Amino acid sequence: MTTVTRTAAASPKDGRARRRSSVHRRSTPLTIAMLAVLAYFLLPLCWLLIASTKSTQDLFNSFGLWFSHAPQLMSNVRATFTQDDGVFGRWLLNTVLYAGVSAAGAALLAAAAGYGFAKYRFRGHGAAFNLVLGAIMIPTTALAIPTYLLFAKAGLVNTPWAVILPSLVSPFGLYLMRIYAEDAVPDSIVEAARMDGAGEVRIFCTIALRLLAPGLVTVVLFTLVATWNNYFLPLIMLNDPNLYPITVGLSSWAAQAQNGGAGASSDMLALVVTGSLISVVPLVLAFLLLQRYWQSGLATGGVKQ
Repeated sequence: MTTVTRTAAASPKDGRARRRSSVHRRSTPLTIAMLAVLAYFLLPLCWLLIASTKSTQDLFNSFGLWFSHAPQLMSNVRATFTQDDGVFGRWLLNTVLYAGVSAAGAALLAAAAGYGFAKYRFRGHGAAFNLVLGAIMIPTTALAIPTYLLFAKAGLVNTPWAVILPSLVSPFGLYLMRIYAEDAVPDSIVEAARMDGAGEVRIFCTIALRLLAPGLVTVVLFTLVATWNNYFLPLIMLNDPNLYPITVGLSSWAAQAQNGGAGASSDMLALVVTGSLISVVPLVLAFLLLQRYWQSGLATGGVKQ
């Protein structure tokens, strides 16, 4: 009898242990698939980091995924910032300006519009939101030429506004903020603020924006990356090299290296590779600094209160 009792008492613990072991069970095919995906994303970055330490001659004469006999990363960085009277530094500042203003403005506009769609009902509400969803399906390159013609009429071509203003419109950001605002901003809090005499603008600025902060960070990151990597729009909008972002500037250097045009040097291709590495660093820092807010927003959206 004692043996049976001990066995019966131990069985729940054994069941929990088996469940825990089944949860942590490893899957060899899944592990291999994840390693393949990891290699797919990390190998280009590894190549870029290693290639930035080489001269143009070493880029062609040495193994791509290993360092040369004479690494020269700091020399390449100095040459990149001094080439053409330091124009790369201006390109970097231009990109920070375009991406920063566009990301902040797009996030605020998306938050205001998404909050309005989530908390207000007006005539044409459904049709207007369906129009936003349809705008997500339109590729941005299809709108580049019409946008150029409109900005040419307004006299804004070859100005920073030609890059910033189109980037402020984010249909996907609006959709994301509408979905997020429905759960993140309770109707009871909005009604309580109205009963206390707060206006709609004050409710949005002092209450809704704080609750929407994780969603705002998500829109900021998406818009920041999209504007930072944007190439086609600045290419057709800007003619002055001093207004170029990094994408267009490095493309012009690559063309010089390929064609041997004016201002090209023997190490121009190495400068293009080094400039590409430098252009990635701010995006990595932005993700590292903002990832905790992004993760908290994802957790908040995935758990019902």
